Amino acid sequence: MRLPTYFISHGGGPWPWVADWRAHFMNLEASLIAMAADFEIEPRAILVISGHWEEPNFTVMSASHPPMVYDYYGFPKETYEVRYPAPGAVALAHKTAELIQAAGHKVTLDDTRGFDHGAFVPLFTMYPDAQVPTFQLSLKSDYDPVTHLAIGRALAPLRDEGVLIIGSGLSYHNLPLFGPAARAPSEEFDAWLFSTLHQPPAARSLKIIDWETAPAARICHPQEDHSPLFYCLRCSRRRPLSTHLSRQRHFWRRNSLELPFWLAPTKPIIIALN
Repeated sequence: MRLPTYFISHGGGPWPWVADWRAHFMNLEASLIAMAADFEIEPRAILVISGHWEEPNFTVMSASHPPMVYDYYGFPKETYEVRYPAPGAVALAHKTAELIQAAGHKVTLDDTRGFDHGAFVPLFTMYPDAQVPTFQLSLKSDYDPVTHLAIGRALAPLRDEGVLIIGSGLSYHNLPLFGPAARAPSEEFDAWLFSTLHQPPAARSLKIIDWETAPAARICHPQEDHSPLFYCLRCSRRRPLSTHLSRQRHFWRRNSLELPFWLAPTKPIIIALN
């Protein structure tokens, strides 16, 4: 069975374990639960490309029991004790590395790397029992879109082996510009993104390669680490099965301050590619 590929928002920090944040992200939570329920059979394994892991060369997590990476700051103590005990997928990790190498790119296997919150947060929501073997693939730190699109194409055969491929990031990631001023550039970039996604694959790829010319591109992404969508697009030769974007007003609570802001793109963004 060929599984679709998804680009999702993973939300902010360890939101499922912070009560008021979880309430703010209820639309994202519902979308992720519905996404998992859509599959006729449970995936054989899940490959996550997270905006929170980059390396000089492509690197594949190959641990049999991956540890945790708490790559967020300033949250309650208990959020640094969360465990997502999904088993790794060692054989598939090695196959993934072989596919990347066969495409002409350097690749490394890492048997010490753990799940970062771009992976374990959405997966906890989708599969709270952590029963599906899971592994991750890093971004390459040069962020070159041509290279990342090529790797996406190289990974496509995994979909025919029951592997669910998820790109986990955001369509807006400018932490200094969270607030009412973020809304206009986010909406401009999202309009370009969704128009681009619905173009024929060849035209779509050319626009994605030239993404920096999109409206408000560098406002929304001063650094493109949260755009693993590039991988996902080249895993598919077709147009999106579906896109879902919802904006809602959220509040940033920190040090007893409550400030309104727009989490943009914001929650949820779910892009399914067949």
